[in-house]
Amino acid sequence: MFWHGKSQPFHFSFPSILSFMYTIRVTMTSMLVLPFWTLRNLYLIWMYGLDSYSLLCLYMVETIRDLIWSNMQIQRRLAQNREAARKSRLRKKAYVQQLESSRLKLMQLEQELERARQQGIYIGGGLDSNHLGFAGSVNSGITTFEMEYGHWVNEQNRQITELRNALNAHIGDVELRILVDGMMSHYAEMFRMKSAAAKADVFYVMSGMWKTTAERFFLWIGGFRPSELLKVLGPLIEPLTEQQRLDIYNLGQSCQQAEDALSQGMDKLRQTLADSVAAGQFMEGTYIPQMTSAMDKLKALVSFVNQADHLRQETLQQMSRILTIRQAARCLLALGEYFQRLRALSSLWSNRPREPA
Repeated sequence: MFWHGKSQPFHFSFPSILSFMYTIRVTMTSMLVLPFWTLRNLYLIWMYGLDSYSLLCLYMVETIRDLIWSNMQIQRRLAQNREAARKSRLRKKAYVQQLESSRLKLMQLEQELERARQQGIYIGGGLDSNHLGFAGSVNSGITTFEMEYGHWVNEQNRQITELRNALNAHIGDVELRILVDGMMSHYAEMFRMKSAAAKADVFYVMSGMWKTTAERFFLWIGGFRPSELLKVLGPLIEPLTEQQRLDIYNLGQSCQQAEDALSQGMDKLRQTLADSVAAGQFMEGTYIPQMTSAMDKLKALVSFVNQADHLRQETLQQMSRILTIRQAARCLLALGEYFQRLRALSSLWSNRPREPA
């Protein structure tokens, strides 16, 4: 033994010297690879007289323990890094797919826009001010609206089919409300599109050039007349309670009053425009300031279109509040099928056999 207690003297034998040197080496190595508390424990054990073999065994045990703990930490970090890398790859893949989808949609819109320009779907300006013929300038706002409206009709047809199947399958009210809210949001998107198109060319929206011929027959300030539509849809959503019939009747009366007010405003604006145009004089290739005043009055047409669409949207929302969720679904289904039949009627009329002139 190198040390056997404080009362015994040192014995400088060769094994004791080797044990002391080995202890020094183990201690110096521990300073690099072991924590402070391990150094302290080794020092205390050495002070109480363990031989070099026992000290080596203790060192090996604690070294193995520390290696196992370190390896567990490394494995944990590697697992965390692998998980982070996997999530990063998934995010990158989703981002690339989103970019590719956006690129395809953009290419499709560009192709449709180019076809619209080649076919002359909409030529802004009507007759040129200098010569007869088309002006040749394409109104990008209207062209965009026509493409968006085509997609809107396709989506409406899909929603109508989905709603019809849901009603036939007698699904729950929760699932049915999701479909109803989706169709209401779809109509709100249409009113937003029309507002943007009216800013681009209000006469285009007012004339209903974006609708079929049968739909234009019932046109009122760029869309359907809410009071007339209530009369059409009323019998299709029976049975109703007495309170519901009373609420729908009052809603129809309110719509009629609002429609009359807007129609009177349109008539007044039409008369004002006619007076302004009639008072204008053509001088040296241009018109005097009366025509500028007429141009300013035309901007009020955009407001009339927006107010009429607001009335239509409010009518749909009020109907959804009056009816139960299943009645509201039947009402929206009847409304969608009504416009589908009008479009089908226009198609049949356009393709009817014609007698030779």
